[in-house]
Amino acid sequence: MGLFSHNDANGHNLSEFWQLSQRFWLSGKPRVTGLIVVMIGVVLAQLAVQFYLNQWNRHFFDALERRDGGELWTQTFVFLVLACASIVMAATSVWARMTGQRKWRESMTRAILERWSAKSHSAPMNGHDHNADNPEYRLAEDVRVATDSPVDLLMALLSSVLTAGTFFGVLWSVGGSIGLTVFGSRIDIPGYLVLGVIGYSSIMTALMLWFGRRMTSISEQRNQNEAEFRAAAEVLRGCDPGGEGRETKWMAQLDRRLREVLRSWRDLCWQLVDMTLVSHANFLLAPVAAYFLCFPKYLSGAMSLGEVTQSAAAFVTVQGAVNWLVDNYQRIADWRSSANRVAALIAAIDRMPEANNSPAAMPM
Repeated sequence: MGLFSHNDANGHNLSEFWQLSQRFWLSGKPRVTGLIVVMIGVVLAQLAVQFYLNQWNRHFFDALERRDGGELWTQTFVFLVLACASIVMAATSVWARMTGQRKWRESMTRAILERWSAKSHSAPMNGHDHNADNPEYRLAEDVRVATDSPVDLLMALLSSVLTAGTFFGVLWSVGGSIGLTVFGSRIDIPGYLVLGVIGYSSIMTALMLWFGRRMTSISEQRNQNEAEFRAAAEVLRGCDPGGEGRETKWMAQLDRRLREVLRSWRDLCWQLVDMTLVSHANFLLAPVAAYFLCFPKYLSGAMSLGEVTQSAAAFVTVQGAVNWLVDNYQRIADWRSSANRVAALIAAIDRMPEANNSPAAMPM
């Protein structure tokens, strides 16, 4: 069995990755607990600011429709206050996220190094399995990605869930129901804007999942090819200048690894082209779809201009929140690839023989 088997990377030892993570996040240390509280608090504060900005849209455009100069100045002041609050919350969010990521990476790296230092280094870790190439890269780059992405993704997911729930209520209350005449009978559709955003988001999500269905496998293959190319380059650097035949052999292998890297980047390029077609179309169509849904009620006088702009802003907000998976599809794929590679590194270290005289554990 190879040093980095598929089952080890994606099965039992992936739980080892999460156990090392829990040692940090569930440690109960005041600094870590404080970071969690700050990150969740910032998400809630940003949601509150977003909600009041949505209300501001309604009041501002209603005042504009009435040509009420005094109210326009009042709403201008309100906007400045909300904008300042949003800026402060955004900056605080960056600080909290990056601090958590840095501390988690430190904890994970030290834990892996502690395991590694307790093993015998007389035998190389690489073995004969190509998946074991370049463990130093895994310890540096893959641990970074594996600890960076989950913080961003989970905070975005929490924000998306809360945002969708909040603005579903806005769409339901502001949009109300709409009446349609079908075969001479009038039918009232309650919460039609909510149904509209769910239908629109479902279509866009399905399209993105279809066009991006190969993203995870392509990302994993690209990372693997990059690692193998770096490992081949390291071997070439250590070749004996006098060993012409051996150096020629490694040059041929390095050339083959390079072609594989370029092929994986070509595959990634076309995959991103497909996904961009959907994401950019969604960027252009979402606000237009919202306005089209509101036009009938506005033209009938059942909606004011402020309510139209408020509903359109809420529609786009909910659609963006519901499309969390679509927006983060590539990053989830990259994280999965790196997390699997870190899990494989842990599996390889666990297989190494114990050192006779293990050095003292590194401080955590």
